[in-house]
Amino acid sequence: MRQHFPELSVLVRRGPIVEARHRAHGVVVRDGDVAEAWGDPELVTYLRSAAKPLQALPVAEAFPELTTQEIAIACASHEALPEQLEAARALLTRSGSSEADLECGEEHGGKLGHNCSGKHAGMLLLCHGRGWEPRNYRLQEHPLQQELLALVAHATGTKPERIPAAVDGCGVVTYAVSLRAMARAFARLIRRELPGADRVVSAMTTHPELVGGPDSVDTLVMRALPGAVAKRGAEGVLCAALPDGAGVALKVEDGAHRAVFAAAGRLLGIPELAERPVANSLGENVGSIAAE
Repeated sequence: MRQHFPELSVLVRRGPIVEARHRAHGVVVRDGDVAEAWGDPELVTYLRSAAKPLQALPVAEAFPELTTQEIAIACASHEALPEQLEAARALLTRSGSSEADLECGEEHGGKLGHNCSGKHAGMLLLCHGRGWEPRNYRLQEHPLQQELLALVAHATGTKPERIPAAVDGCGVVTYAVSLRAMARAFARLIRRELPGADRVVSAMTTHPELVGGPDSVDTLVMRALPGAVAKRGAEGVLCAALPDGAGVALKVEDGAHRAVFAAAGRLLGIPELAERPVANSLGENVGSIAAE
């Protein structure tokens, strides 16, 4: 029987009325055990882009010549800002690849502008380093994705055959595990228990602005908590790891991204995220969104 934990709700108020309510699930793992939880810490959901720091581990491990900017962009869901495109282009060039070799869609005028282009460039580089045919590197049967499945399984403490797989928004494989397993993986990341973790953590904490963007929840978390790493994923997912070695994972049940900020602020003790104003098109403060 699963243990019952307190509920975590994010309420959206407009004037005096609660206009919307989002239910969130979250967990904090310390030393391998659940320290705090809200909702259902055993909820199984897809990592989505929160997996990127794990997927970047073998790239950071295999290529010591990479800059911290290149490693950070491999972990990123970027916003096609000039410095982000520069880092993604540099990483892509490492393998002698071109933008046409990226097997993601187009955003901001091209494939390099896609928010996952850094991850894809890192995958092309790893194929080059392993001597694998790069074509179809994004597909589940490719040896690259098989290596990454084994890595995610090891990091999360989940048997590979028990990890459901699907296709992410950028075309790469995404994996589903419990929130507790996600938090465990990020705890292992910050504790440098995974090969390549020291370089990934260093890159993310040095360049939080490359990992997301000025208003991205993962960048805001890392700026508010120096030394922490954080990575958001689609459909209301956020994973983080704290300097004290704790791992954190949360999921907004209905996938509403706007609720992730408040839920993260509540779980991580960041007041400026736990309650934020709701503005209209005139820039007027007409309500609030807060975790309770």
